[in-house]
Amino acid sequence: MAKVKYIISACLIGKNCFYDGKSRKDEKIKEIFDSGHAVAVCPEQLGNLPTPRSPSEIFGGDGYDVLKGKAFVFNKEGKDVSVNFIKGAKEFLSIAKENKIKTAILKSNSPSCGKGMIYDGTFRNKLRKGDGVTAALLLKNNIEILTEEEFILTRYAKKSNNKTTSR
Repeated sequence: MAKVKYIISACLIGKNCFYDGKSRKDEKIKEIFDSGHAVAVCPEQLGNLPTPRSPSEIFGGDGYDVLKGKAFVFNKEGKDVSVNFIKGAKEFLSIAKENKIKTAILKSNSPSCGKGMIYDGTFRNKLRKGDGVTAALLLKNNIEILTEEEFILTRYAKKSNNKTTSR
């Protein structure tokens, strides 16, 4: 049996769990999952949010601030869904720990999974610096995070470097 090395945002492997009920499937990331080297879950579904669901953004800070109770996650209708995001993040972390996973591949810009950049809370498709709730909790627990773009760049850059050096 293959060693599980990654925990992945389920939308990236083709699961229709993104807020709009669709996926954000990436074939290269799906290959990792199909090889048995990853588990894939959606932190927002783990937090008991339905799919599809209203889009959500963080107000008053970032994921670290949400975890401290100093910022909040609201959906577009104005409902506070912070508790759901925190619950989902804790469940996601628990799955990573149970499987002794040290690296996560997460959907960029998400209020759950975003690393480095998240939407700014205005629902105007504007990004700002910050980490999502799940990303913040994973980072606090020393789990490396790669966005889907970073994973593709690092994984395939390594492969091409290996080919170059093996001549």
